[in-house]
Amino acid sequence: MLSVAFAPMFPWPAIGILAAVAALLFGLRPRARGAGWRLAAAAALLAALANPSLVEEERIENPDVVAVVVDASASQRVGSRREQTDAALAALAERLRGMRGVETRIVRAGSGRDGTKLFDAVQRTFANVPRDRIGGTFLITDGQVHDAGDPPVPGPIHALLSGSPGEIDRRLEIENAPRFGLVGKSVEIDVLIRGGGGGAARIALTQDGKPKRTVTAPVGRSHRISLDLDHAGANVLQLEAEPLEGEIARVNNRAVVQVNGVRERLRVLLVSGEPHAGERVWRNFLKADPSVDLIHFTILRPPRKQDSTPVRELSLIAFPTRELFDEKIAEFDLIIFDCYRRRGVLPDLYLENIVRYVENGGAFLTAVGPSFATELSLFQTPLGNILPGRPTGRILKRGLRPRLSDYGFRHPVTADLADETRWGRWFRQIEADAGRGRVLMNGPGDLPLLILDRVGDGRVAQLLSDHIWLWARGFENGGPHSEILRRLAHWLMKEPDLEEEAIGGKAEGGELVIVRRSAAGEFSEVTVTTPSGAVRKVTLKADGRGRALASIPAEETGLYRLEDESSSAVTAVGNPNPREFSDMRATAEPLAATTAASGGGLHWLKDGFPDLRRIRPGATASGERWMGVVANRDYRVANIREIPLLPAIAVLILGLGALLWAWRREGD
Repeated sequence: MLSVAFAPMFPWPAIGILAAVAALLFGLRPRARGAGWRLAAAAALLAALANPSLVEEERIENPDVVAVVVDASASQRVGSRREQTDAALAALAERLRGMRGVETRIVRAGSGRDGTKLFDAVQRTFANVPRDRIGGTFLITDGQVHDAGDPPVPGPIHALLSGSPGEIDRRLEIENAPRFGLVGKSVEIDVLIRGGGGGAARIALTQDGKPKRTVTAPVGRSHRISLDLDHAGANVLQLEAEPLEGEIARVNNRAVVQVNGVRERLRVLLVSGEPHAGERVWRNFLKADPSVDLIHFTILRPPRKQDSTPVRELSLIAFPTRELFDEKIAEFDLIIFDCYRRRGVLPDLYLENIVRYVENGGAFLTAVGPSFATELSLFQTPLGNILPGRPTGRILKRGLRPRLSDYGFRHPVTADLADETRWGRWFRQIEADAGRGRVLMNGPGDLPLLILDRVGDGRVAQLLSDHIWLWARGFENGGPHSEILRRLAHWLMKEPDLEEEAIGGKAEGGELVIVRRSAAGEFSEVTVTTPSGAVRKVTLKADGRGRALASIPAEETGLYRLEDESSSAVTAVGNPNPREFSDMRATAEPLAATTAASGGGLHWLKDGFPDLRRIRPGATASGERWMGVVANRDYRVANIREIPLLPAIAVLILGLGALLWAWRREGD
């Protein structure tokens, strides 16, 4: 491209003054002989001072940048939207490639924590692009965009909509739900069913992956549902409304509520059969937990004991056997017998009540002493029906170091404990045969030391030694007494995290980590169902300590269901009720104002793919069946060549020639 440029030798004001002086002199004697030639000489001199040159620029046109943002969120998997999107992307990319001077940038945007964010992707795409090179933006989406607003960049924004207008969709919304609740109590959840007109719809309730019950709720009006919390920790409650005929998706018929169960107070009854060195270990352990209400009795003398001490001088509290073991036994979460022996304190009737308490879901723990190997043994009472260890009558009275059994290495109560080779010794163990249950710890000769068992709906634990207090005193470096006792108590009270056969998952760094616990050490493939309904099989890798793990990408936000041959669970990744699923219908409404403000248009893909046109800046950018791409004609200069228009020798010749001719004319 050619142009004329000036590079004056003096500032323009100085050149202007010289021009004014020349004009003034010419004006004083306009008709003098040779005045015209003097004026020509002055003009040549002024032109030389302006230093004009012919500039030739070699320009390279910069391509216009066009962004194509593809909605890859979960709602795009509904019906044939994915196929429509892929076909539209292929057609659009091909036509943009056929346009001269267009650079296409294709990006995919999915669901975030707060829904589908496409305009965030638009801004990132154009972050390093000058404003006068933006040719336009194309959004291929179903219209469910949650960050629409003012156009984020210049140029037309066109929306190519997948799906169809007028689709039918039912949604189940959680209006109000508590984050915490008391175990054994109920929580109130307010739900609302949208879509499908009036009437009523059934809602299926599932708790921790297990079907609970079905309720009926009105459509279009808030409804309150009551659910019971049956364990501490996370209670995942899934509610699913029955589908409508012809609705496009059922994934948003489900909603999830996660309520953390908190035990109001744990009521524990501790009965010590006699004063001994380990009695205070149990008491200190239980009293250290502020959530435990402990009732502790130590039997100091049997009721039939006769001596010369007057009754009025005895400062003992009578053991309220009837109140504890008959009237209020069901109120206890855990009953512990520590070194208890038959002394006539508790009649068999009350011990039978303990048996029924366990069978109905209660928890019983006994730590036995030497009397367990004698005729005073608890095994000789009705409690023998639920105790897993049968005494042989022998007592080991030598140094012994507790060890985990193979099963104990895998059981959550004893797995992952500190290095057992450093545990201190005990000096007494009651020999017993494990008639049933599972042995977690052994003594010398693999004799059972800690046995767990399930009886009816309840659980029983039996510790065949009264020397765990040595660990509490730090003898020979001690041992993990508090951790074992804590885990024992919580396993007995059915803490989900200590179940020996369970499956679960957690989100870590964009992945879903699947953890399968099995004390039996047997693992099968896990079936994972994603929030959108996609199913995949996952093979786990065992770690040798009763667990097997696997990780998969957690690309979707919502509820994942995990199942294998014997266990199932649900786990939430991100928001369990993502905004993306709040409405799955294809719609033009969220994008209408944005596209109109930018000059772009909305086009349904079901009506065919519109034409593309290049337009000049400021022109109409969209029509009924076409979309425009701005031709900005931005360029960069690759090379510049300058040619002086008045070389110095030429100016000298012209100036001198004009002056000589003027002198000659004046001389005639």
